[in-house]
Amino acid sequence: MSDPADSTADAEARSVIIDTDTAGDDTQALLLAALSDRIDLAGVTICAGNVEFDYEVENAKYTLDLAGVDDDVTVYEGARDPLLKDHDFADYVHGEGGLGGSLFPDTGIASGDRHAVDYIVDTARERPGEITLVCIAPLTNVALALRTEPELNDLLDEVWVMGGNVNCLGNVTPAAEYNFWVDPDAAKMALNELDVTLFDWGLTERDTTFDADTLARIESIDTPYAEFYTEITTQVRAFNRESFGRDATTQPDSAVVAGLIDPDLIEESHTYHVDVDEREGMTRGYSAVDEDGVGDGEPRTDVVESLDADGLREMFVRTFESSDPDP
Repeated sequence: MSDPADSTADAEARSVIIDTDTAGDDTQALLLAALSDRIDLAGVTICAGNVEFDYEVENAKYTLDLAGVDDDVTVYEGARDPLLKDHDFADYVHGEGGLGGSLFPDTGIASGDRHAVDYIVDTARERPGEITLVCIAPLTNVALALRTEPELNDLLDEVWVMGGNVNCLGNVTPAAEYNFWVDPDAAKMALNELDVTLFDWGLTERDTTFDADTLARIESIDTPYAEFYTEITTQVRAFNRESFGRDATTQPDSAVVAGLIDPDLIEESHTYHVDVDEREGMTRGYSAVDEDGVGDGEPRTDVVESLDADGLREMFVRTFESSDPDP
């Protein structure tokens, strides 16, 4: 696995598969990847998570169409349920349908002719060492890919994951972040068997929050991408105002793609042993991160602990203004 901090401005584009449960911020991650010259978006796979599965599929296709890459990037439909658990949707955050509550795309664009898991495994086998798997959904598809191909870790270049909560409160229960809570069995398998670069909920709250001033700045930009962002954040802004008394958004999924586009945004990371509580109950989905090395688990998860918040904000503004996220 290569060091995510090693890059050059003229580096060859990184080949990426994005595994997503497309709602809200997932769309912005897709948009950044589709518009960046530093990323070759090989395909998009859909996993059960944020909203009803068919909405997720259409939301992804709509975003790729908006970015002008729908003819080049195929959406593959994957797991419609977690491995073993039932889960609740997060439409109370993202709005019905996942895009703010008033946008329900019906693109007419065909899905890929393979299951998402087959697409991930086939592509990794066909292009060993070339593919970075970006996981911004529950890790069900990833776990199923591991069951199909136990050597997946060696076949992939890197695996970047948004999920977990590193020794902080979660966002769906006090113990858990949503993606890990939805499918804790899959998260446990993935972190035990893959070398992962992890962006957690604590990092999201610390370094990816856009306040009211930033949101007003985005609203003032007269482009389709800025208008799309304003629309898809309508419900989450209302949720944050009602729940926390602040007009703000967070960018957990797009921060992962931003870090791929510009590794200089990652200010600090350390490698730890990370495990996930897969049991039902009040600690379902809890991510145990051994920061002090008190356990005997193998440290293999590179946890991103600090992100350049100003740089992330300016990447978004640059994208909305000029359709170019690249620094």
